[in-house]
Amino acid sequence: MNQKVAILFLCTHNSARSILAEALLNAMAGDRFIAYSAGSTPRESGKPNPLAISALNEAGIETRDLASKSWDEFIGPNAPHIDLVITVCGSASDLCPVFPGAPARAHWGYEDPSAGDAPDAVKIEAFRATLRLIRQRLAQLINLPEPALQRTTIEQSARHLAKA
Repeated sequence: MNQKVAILFLCTHNSARSILAEALLNAMAGDRFIAYSAGSTPRESGKPNPLAISALNEAGIETRDLASKSWDEFIGPNAPHIDLVITVCGSASDLCPVFPGAPARAHWGYEDPSAGDAPDAVKIEAFRATLRLIRQRLAQLINLPEPALQRTTIEQSARHLAKA
């Protein structure tokens, strides 16, 4: 692989699942992949869910540059090249816009760890569990043979991992 595979993780608010995936992939394989995240209606504060940041910090993953942002940043003329778009929540999958260059697409659904009225002490466990699930799938992705990551096959490869 001559250049990094660019992956954009999408979720409605870009504050939990997509943030976890972005940070994890960059930490696990930043030499071969570059991960971004965005959402259709990002948090107004621009700050990811504090429990997502806590779960990542506990795992020893850098969180300094993470921000909740709009997927519009990935549509305009100055948008970075994206090879693969992975939605991590159902509503982002349903509303997903068309991105420049027609990147491959896949859906990896995860339950929203921030949903419900449970106290933060309970919700953090859901964030930790989601982080583990995303890590498992990303480990499979980064260990795919190079031909499976080529433009013509990456969509099929990523969709197959959703079933694993």
